[in-house]
Amino acid sequence: MNTQGAYAGLRVLDLGQGVAAPYCAMLLAMHGAEVVKLEPLAGDWSRGLGMRYGDQTAMSAHYNRGKRSLALNLKAQAGREIALSLASRADVVIEGFRPGVAGRLGLGYDELRARNPRLLYVSVSGFGQEGPYVGLPCTDSVAQAFSGLMSVNLGNDGTPHRVGAIIVDTLTGLYAAQAVGVALYARERRGEGQRIEVSLAQCAAAILGHKLAEHVLEGGAPRQLNAPTGAYRTRDGWIMVALVREEQYARLVGALGRPDLADDPSFADFAARAENAPVLVDVIGRIIATDTTEGWLERLRAADILADRVNGFDDWLADPHIVATGGAVTVEQPEMGQFPTPRTPGIPFAVDAALPPAPRIGEHGAAILAEIGIDPAMIAGLCAENILLVPP
Repeated sequence: MNTQGAYAGLRVLDLGQGVAAPYCAMLLAMHGAEVVKLEPLAGDWSRGLGMRYGDQTAMSAHYNRGKRSLALNLKAQAGREIALSLASRADVVIEGFRPGVAGRLGLGYDELRARNPRLLYVSVSGFGQEGPYVGLPCTDSVAQAFSGLMSVNLGNDGTPHRVGAIIVDTLTGLYAAQAVGVALYARERRGEGQRIEVSLAQCAAAILGHKLAEHVLEGGAPRQLNAPTGAYRTRDGWIMVALVREEQYARLVGALGRPDLADDPSFADFAARAENAPVLVDVIGRIIATDTTEGWLERLRAADILADRVNGFDDWLADPHIVATGGAVTVEQPEMGQFPTPRTPGIPFAVDAALPPAPRIGEHGAAILAEIGIDPAMIAGLCAENILLVPP
């Protein structure tokens, strides 16, 4: 635990599963918060999504570092009473149930606020806490589709594609964590807690603000930005080339050995190049295919053009810049071994690297219950009644 972090001493109860709510809780743990992950006896469902290593997958191991696990059956009255006791002592409760479920479990905001007016209560959902879609299930992929993100991520065949990472869930966790930081500041000034509501659907839309503005202002058919920006195949891989200023175009075509393209009126400025993008992209693509990625990078960087290779994960991990700057830390996860994870921005390397690994299901249950006054005999009884899971 980061005992020097800004959130040292802060108690967080993480009732979430999957990615969004657990990631929010993990970010708080990185800043020193004491996070209890309360999960079902079978574990957070992310423990079963992907290749399993003991009771972990890559997803569960990555998004639950720095926490302690308590496995409870919340369908049992005794389990709900324990959860209520922990929630009443917490500074922050994060829940990711479908709207209405937390209330039915006796863990809703109104119930907990009555016990603890300073509580910060974070609700993470698919479509929010109200509206006609409130009861619909939602995942990262569904949120990408609903928000319009897939509509601006078209393949060469015009087919919309989902981003191949859990980007919306992760962004939702980030939005939730920053909202908690602001709410903590407000609580220090006013002495009261509050409820924070974030949804996958809204967070996905939030990152598309300028694309929505373009769509509306340009009559539903916005022109291509910064043509001929894009990914191009080289002789041995792919390279990304980007332009943000007019003067860069002349330098680009000069580096490509085609300075005449700067004088062609069809490509005179960004507007003209957008209008004639297919022709220009085809010309540039044919040129770039004649040399290697490294060869083009040398020439383009010499001309001060924005360009880089399209890396795979192995390329990224081995890149000299990543190695030199400590861009990844190594996680030692029991039963899984070691795996690298990118540094969390704003977190010192030593703090990120020292964050404890994700817990086993119920790993800290006995210790957590002892802290709230439950004796060993009662703990044994809860285990016998299948209300609590404490691993050997």
